[in-house]
Amino acid sequence: MLKKFLTKNWLIILILLIASFCRLYRISGYMEFLGDQGRDVVIVRDFLKNGNLFFIGPQTSIGNMYLGPFYYYLIAPALLVANFNPVGPAIFVALLGVATAYLIFFITKKWFNPKAAYIAAFLYAISPTAIKYSNFSWNPNIMPFFALLFIYLMTEKRYLWACLAFVMCLNSHYLALLLLPTAFIIWLKNSPRKYVKETLLAILIFMLSLIPQLLFDLKHQGQNIKALAIFFTQRETTVNLKAYKSLPVIPSLFNQINTDLLAGKNSTHGLIISIILFLGLIYLLIKHRNQNLLYCVFWYLIGLIGLGLYKQHIYSHYFGFLFPVVFMLMAYFLSKLPKLLTTILLIYLSIILISANPFRWPPNNQLKTTTEIVDLIINNSNHQDFNFALLAKQNYDPPYRYLLSEKNAPVKLLKDQITEQLFVVCEPFQIDCNPINNPEWSIAAFGWAKIDQQWEINGIKIFKLIHNISGV
Repeated sequence: MLKKFLTKNWLIILILLIASFCRLYRISGYMEFLGDQGRDVVIVRDFLKNGNLFFIGPQTSIGNMYLGPFYYYLIAPALLVANFNPVGPAIFVALLGVATAYLIFFITKKWFNPKAAYIAAFLYAISPTAIKYSNFSWNPNIMPFFALLFIYLMTEKRYLWACLAFVMCLNSHYLALLLLPTAFIIWLKNSPRKYVKETLLAILIFMLSLIPQLLFDLKHQGQNIKALAIFFTQRETTVNLKAYKSLPVIPSLFNQINTDLLAGKNSTHGLIISIILFLGLIYLLIKHRNQNLLYCVFWYLIGLIGLGLYKQHIYSHYFGFLFPVVFMLMAYFLSKLPKLLTTILLIYLSIILISANPFRWPPNNQLKTTTEIVDLIINNSNHQDFNFALLAKQNYDPPYRYLLSEKNAPVKLLKDQITEQLFVVCEPFQIDCNPINNPEWSIAAFGWAKIDQQWEINGIKIFKLIHNISGV
């Protein structure tokens, strides 16, 4: 029986093994462990160890808004199973990335054909951008899985489960709202009069999912609602609500997304691939148009329009809700070409993607470096109370504080207690690594100080400051 299963499914198993290798290989070295990841594990650990429920999730980068809390609950079991090692949630997200590759295969096969399914899953498995956002714990990284699941469940008229998938999308990133027009079109096509009860129940479940955020707002004078209102009303630097304003930037966004996902961010090949996909979509709409293709094209188009209304820089994780559909559309087009041409283009795409594989570069070892710095601080604190500060342009201190806490270090917050020693970590990228007379509050509040010792680990400087009574 096992032999029969392997014989029948060997190709998708191989693709999933490739996807697993690309996401799990040396994950503790390649994973990110910066401020957001440190913040998340601090919050989840507090929930697991102290039972403190959370009613909001991560803060958005723009707008001072908060997402829902369900991403934290999602990764909590992984942190617990890993005995509070931050690698645990990263492995969970990586496995979800592998599951996304299988979901792309399953749905593409059902919507289009087996050939397209294998191609889509394979390209997703080896895409450097898809790999990058699958091998560390971060709320936007779950978006591709739940976005695809949401749209698929809508086509299956399983509205209750679709609602739950959308809740997870919205807890991943507010750009999940751009999925709603496609979902609404699908709902209209599904004879909604037959599913009034299911629709109303799904809406009720969605409203219930907002209760934690509403409770948070009640306690904090409507902070989230006010921030959301400001985001959409004071739009000088946020969004433009006139849809036609996005039209001029759609071609460049289309090229950016395809370049990131299908060309390993190589601009030359990205332009070629974008032209191929654009012509391919025209060909498909003329020769092989079907309902699922129209859903996918509409999904992609609405995403482009929505992103085009955003006035800030578009980062790759912003279009996580579009990841699956890009691979599915390209794969469907390739599956409809003559076999030789399909083979040539697939080899071309594979070479580009594999040549940009993240393993070409050494791991960042952020977790290892942070651990080494924390160990150094503890070893040089003489087991006495100390304060801690971080100077960094693109990071903040939760990763250090999480590991210090896990190792039971006697670190004290300056607002609670000024100790006899202050350890300052300086990540020197775009930062002046001079802790003396530094205006940063977490240093200035320590008072007059002098450098007692200093070290360097992987380019990061660590200073031990003690009080300078003389002020000289």
